[in-house]
Formats: sequence, structure tokens, C-alpha cells
Amino acid sequence: MGYLFETHLHTSEGSACARSSGVEMVRAHHEKGYYGIVVTDHFFNGNTAIRSDLPWKERVDLFVRGYESAKEEGEKLGVVVLFGFEFAAHGAEFLAYGIEPDFLYANPDFDKVGIRKFTECVREAGGITSLAHPFREAGHLYGIHLYHDTDAVETVNAAHYNNPDFNRRAYEYALDREKLMTAGSDLHYAEDISGSGMMFNREVKTATDFVSAVKDKDFKLMLHGKEYRYIPKHYVSK
Repeated sequence: MGYLFETHLHTSEGSACARSSGVEMVRAHHEKGYYGIVVTDHFFNGNTAIRSDLPWKERVDLFVRGYESAKEEGEKLGVVVLFGFEFAAHGAEFLAYGIEPDFLYANPDFDKVGIRKFTECVREAGGITSLAHPFREAGHLYGIHLYHDTDAVETVNAAHYNNPDFNRRAYEYALDREKLMTAGSDLHYAEDISGSGMMFNREVKTATDFVSAVKDKDFKLMLHGKEYRYIPKHYVSK
């Protein structure tokens, strides 16, 4: 038995590129047997759906609507819903986990901080950061940029179904740098759910639970309904 989590998911409330609402995402994941999800909408320095000319509090109020509506629906259906966000800087993207919306309210202009400040602040708040899809080749990412300040690396991203080498390279990079690993779908449409994510071996109900389980490596990486098991030939386990 395991507890399947989607850890990289966008809602139409917070991300300009998403087409499914928080409620729709929860309902779809419930139907597919997921135990929980983490809502990681694009932050204000990424492909956000939130206007930049609003006061900080109002911007955050709008940004967390996808998460809050998902959480409310999740409580009805028995799906755990956790908060996160996707931070963008210097041609790369980063996932923040283990924090709550209060973190953003307490840090005005957080979209303007550098990568090191971002990782330090999230870590000080009890969370962790993961370098998202580090080897993805896409126009909006301006090439491949590897930043070593994060706690983890997203080694499995289900959106790479046509480019499996992106995941293989991320896995090798995480091993070589001795980083924690995360896995998610980078989901924008509820109909694209594929059984990918992280299969925890224990219940994860809170942000603290999530961080602890990741740090303990108490999970399996899942890709399209199967455990992702790839060990580079040159890697010798220590």
C-alpha cells in the first residue's frame, strides 16, 4: 500500500498556462485514486495569472485561490491538498514545498529576490526547494541552467513523455550532487493525469509530513503508473 501524491500541479486561478481549476484538479485526482496533491502555481516572476499592478496582499489573495478552493474540495472528498509554488529566476524554475500561504503574505516582493535568498528563506521557514525539470529544453527557459542551492531535484517529470532523456539526466545529476529527489507531472490539464508523482510509504497529511517524508526518502518515484527505476551504469552506490 502507498500514498500517491501529485507534487507539481497548476490551476487556472493562479497560472496563466493552466486550464483546469483547483476544484477540477482535486476531483480528477480523486477519481484516479490519488491520496493527495501539492498545488504549485507559477509565482509572480513566472507565467502567473495575477496582475502585477495590484497591492501585494491582493496579489497573494488571488494567487492562493486555486489552492484554497482545491483544499476545500479536498476536505469533502478525502484528498490531502498542500500548498507550494513555482519560482522562476535566471532562466530556471524552482518548486517550493513545506510552506503555507502565510509565508508569502509575510514576504512582500518575494518575487524579486535572488535564487539563493529564495532557497534560504524557504528553508528557514521549514520548507524545501526542488530544481524543476533541470534538463528540459524549452523556449521560455533560455537554455539549461543548473543551480546547486536547492535541497532537491525534480528527477521525474511526466511532461517529458517525448523526451525521456530529460528525466535520465536529472536523475544522474541528483545522484552526482547527492540531492534529494522529487517527482511530479507539471500538470496543467486535469485530463492529463497519468499516475505519476511520488508514492509515499506513510501517510502525508501536512506540510511538515511532506518535508519529513522527502528528507527520509520514504517514497517511490512514479512515472505513468509505474515506479521509475533507473540507475546510471557509471554510478556506484556508496
